[in-house]
Amino acid sequence: MAEKGEEAKPLGPSAAVYPTETFDEEGAMQWRSAQYLRKRRGVLFCCGCCGVLVVVLGLVALVLALTAFKVKDPVLTMNSIHFSGLRVGGPGPVNATLTADVSIKNPNMASYEFRNSTTELYYGGKVVAVARAPGGEVAAHRTVRLNVTVDVMADRVAGLGIPAVGFLAAGSVNLTTRTEINGRVNMFGVFRRELDVFLNCSMTMDLSLTEQGVKDKVCTMKTE
Repeated sequence: MAEKGEEAKPLGPSAAVYPTETFDEEGAMQWRSAQYLRKRRGVLFCCGCCGVLVVVLGLVALVLALTAFKVKDPVLTMNSIHFSGLRVGGPGPVNATLTADVSIKNPNMASYEFRNSTTELYYGGKVVAVARAPGGEVAAHRTVRLNVTVDVMADRVAGLGIPAVGFLAAGSVNLTTRTEINGRVNMFGVFRRELDVFLNCSMTMDLSLTEQGVKDKVCTMKTE
């Protein structure tokens, strides 16, 4: 019979097809690529935000430094100055007590710290009295007044060769004072500036009064 004569042919190997594994690998690669791009965009976005924030903060700091936080010079003022206890002993030296009222105004947003101040009195171009006041601190937008009292150095007045009689007969005496205050402004530990203030005053002392006052007082201030 034909059926018996025919030999059964073996089945050939089928082609290897793995569609599921291929799709899984491609999906994983696409997922990893998407994750990488997402992270990269996130990093770039964060860096951009940080850069913009730094620029904005820098601009704000610059504006504040040029306006509100700009260090301004303190204002030193000689409010009043007078002499008392003028005594003469015949041809002897002249003795007197100098009292000066000085104020320091701080126009800054931070305090002004100053060290010991010095006030010198000049007569005939020579120092005849020196007063020193202790240091202190002037708060922001505040004014502090210093009262300085010093005795005139009688030996220095005598060293000028001016007799007491001639001193009194003059009726008035031209004097000059020099006040020096050294300090600094500290803006929150960021902006620091050393500020030395000098105040020079010229005046005329009236000898006809019981408490010798001054007139024609002219003062000039400078800072360094």
